[in-house]
Amino acid sequence: MTQKLLSRTVWILALVSLFADVASEMLYPIMPLYLKSIGFSVLLIGILEGVAQAISGLSKGYFGRLSDRTGRRLPFIRSGYLLAALSKPMLAFSSIPLWVFGARTLDRFGKGLRTSARDALLSDEATPETKGRVFGFHRAMDTLGACFGPGIALVYLYFNPGQYRPLFYYAFVPGLLSVLLLYLLREKRKPAKALSPRTKYNFLDFLHYWRESPLTYRRLLVGLLLFALFNSSDFFLLLRMKEAGLNDTHLIGLYILYNLIYALSSYPMGVIADRWGLKRVYLFGLGLFVLVYFGMATFELNWVYLPLIFLYGLFAAATEGISKAWITNISAPQDTATAIGTYTAFESIATLGASALAGLLWQLYGAAATFLASGIAALLVILYLALTTSSPVYRRA
Repeated sequence: MTQKLLSRTVWILALVSLFADVASEMLYPIMPLYLKSIGFSVLLIGILEGVAQAISGLSKGYFGRLSDRTGRRLPFIRSGYLLAALSKPMLAFSSIPLWVFGARTLDRFGKGLRTSARDALLSDEATPETKGRVFGFHRAMDTLGACFGPGIALVYLYFNPGQYRPLFYYAFVPGLLSVLLLYLLREKRKPAKALSPRTKYNFLDFLHYWRESPLTYRRLLVGLLLFALFNSSDFFLLLRMKEAGLNDTHLIGLYILYNLIYALSSYPMGVIADRWGLKRVYLFGLGLFVLVYFGMATFELNWVYLPLIFLYGLFAAATEGISKAWITNISAPQDTATAIGTYTAFESIATLGASALAGLLWQLYGAAATFLASGIAALLVILYLALTTSSPVYRRA
């Protein structure tokens, strides 16, 4: 019996991600403005985001491990999306710093709670030969939300300038829709792993998987994390273009264009990866990253940024979903959530370091040196992955 390329479960999870991302991206452009309007300093905003992202990253590893051990996916996915939806109106309910910290952390904790289990469920719905297109399709729908969300926010603020607080309540609606859609899914519970009665769960338990994992997984993760360490926040791209003279409208337009290219390219990139190989497409994506960052380091002509952002959207489509598909193809099915969770946990930490490193390089040597260093690092990662890794598949019994 042949399996559908995109099953009902994949479609529902994709729609869930679309609505959840609409809710999140409605608030993304105005979050720093709102926080400053209620008295947060730039330093406090940085601390808030750093703590929230760290909790998100570490919880992905923990709950991925727990999902594999219990043999369950949906409870983690539903709870994670529910917490993220509830956090949106909570952010506007009170301006007390401790409350805002709690609400923002709840949102990121919800992301950590759901991500590994969701990606493992996507993997379960694919064969080794269709992983690229399944993860690519999900990434495409997720990123469409990143196109719609800022657009909704821009229209709202055009008619209601400076009125940030109601937008947080409106964002609850698509967030709630994402949760309700999940109740259309049913899960075939897998047997829980047999563990010793002395086995205890702890928040960093997923770290043990590094020693237990296949050598191919560890080699791949080294390359992915080295790249993450030099792949700083997209904020630096926007800052570079702002310094070159682009106004706020052009910057937001380019941000929406990036997400649109990312969304429209993700599924085709997944199809190509299934045919040509996950490794080849991922390395192609890194090559695009090198071109973009070298271009950012070299040019300050406004018209150049349009093709660079176009290429940057293709880079994201060729790497984000593809990396997860590659990981699931070299991990045992019973360890899928753990493998993804361990990677995303380490990646979150590396990403925090990447932005700090980029900021330091920018301050000491300027923007061109920052982008040049990242481009050179990506070239070295391409060489490392080309020589040390392969993309074999784990055949299901």
